[in-house]
Amino acid sequence: MRCLFAVATLSMLTAGPALAGRIAIEVVDPAGKPIPDAVVTLAPQPGTPARVPAPETRYVDQKDETFIPYVTALRVGDSVVFRNSDITRHHVYSFSELVKFEDMLAPGESSAPLVMKNAGNAAVGCNIHDYMLTYLYVTKDPEMAVTDAKGKAMIDGVAAGQYKAHAWHPQLRPGVTLPIQGVTVAEGNPTTLRFVLALLPNPRGPMDREHIGY
Repeated sequence: MRCLFAVATLSMLTAGPALAGRIAIEVVDPAGKPIPDAVVTLAPQPGTPARVPAPETRYVDQKDETFIPYVTALRVGDSVVFRNSDITRHHVYSFSELVKFEDMLAPGESSAPLVMKNAGNAAVGCNIHDYMLTYLYVTKDPEMAVTDAKGKAMIDGVAAGQYKAHAWHPQLRPGVTLPIQGVTVAEGNPTTLRFVLALLPNPRGPMDREHIGY
């Protein structure tokens, strides 16, 4: 019995998940200025266990005639809901290859959840307020994060192993190859990822006050 118990215990230990680590992310421009709203994802390489997160619902608000946040990162299978917290109507739409939809939202209304079935990115606008713009970035990778105002983000609980890290931002030049880095995650040793991105100017213009109240 003792032998059987020892064998069973050893089996449980060897079959357990790889120990988890932490990844600190920093994204800057060529001058070293922090870049917010950059998406960084991690693709596990062969032999590295991958988490299988449950589908989530993420929310994009419309407040002061601005989409909040500017960039929303989702995994395939996640959903997005658009809220209208303004006192004016909004007509949310996208004609991108990733997803095509239109939702007319009165003040206080929310759209039905929109399921992301494929990986890719989509620009989303308001057909009433042309200066309003937001982006959806959908990935198959299990690990992802979006940088804050300081160009930083953190991913915790990443299984130890080998990954390919990808960075994306809506202001990358069209046709540019997405930056990729190899990264090794080890339990107990925080890993730092730093991406340098050259971006086009912010496409969001100032509010057009003559349209307020539509």
